[in-house]
Amino acid sequence: MPKKQLTGIVVSDKMQKTIVVEVEQWHVNSKYKRRFRMHKKYKAHDEKGEYKIGDTVVIEESVPISKDKKWRVISKA
Repeated sequence: MPKKQLTGIVVSDKMQKTIVVEVEQWHVNSKYKRRFRMHKKYKAHDEKGEYKIGDTVVIEESVPISKDKKWRVISKA
């Protein structure tokens, strides 16, 4: 089974080897057909600390690295 990949913007880089990525997705209400944005934050592993706030990055699912970290950064988008 392929791993999920998401694209988002780095909103925090204050932790060591961890960044927080906010992913925006569009959803449609089934009854009223109204489109709305949903935001979710993911903690991702950044081994070298090369990504800064405002960067657009691609993250991929991985084995759990810590309690909250289950994603790792692949590249800049």
